[in-house]
Amino acid sequence: MITDSWQKSSYCQEGDACVHISTGPDHVRITDSDAALTVVTVSRAAFDGLLKSL
Repeated sequence: MITDSWQKSSYCQEGDACVHISTGPDHVRITDSDAALTVVTVSRAAFDGLLKSL
């Protein structure tokens, strides 16, 4: 069983429209609400590439 520990963006205002992130040893999961109905999962390398491009 995988248990994700989600971290909410520090730039988030009140409400659910916030970025939440969870990391594992080889992946990063991203969602935009506490409910986490839609989750994008990418490799750590892909996420690092995204951050470098921003």
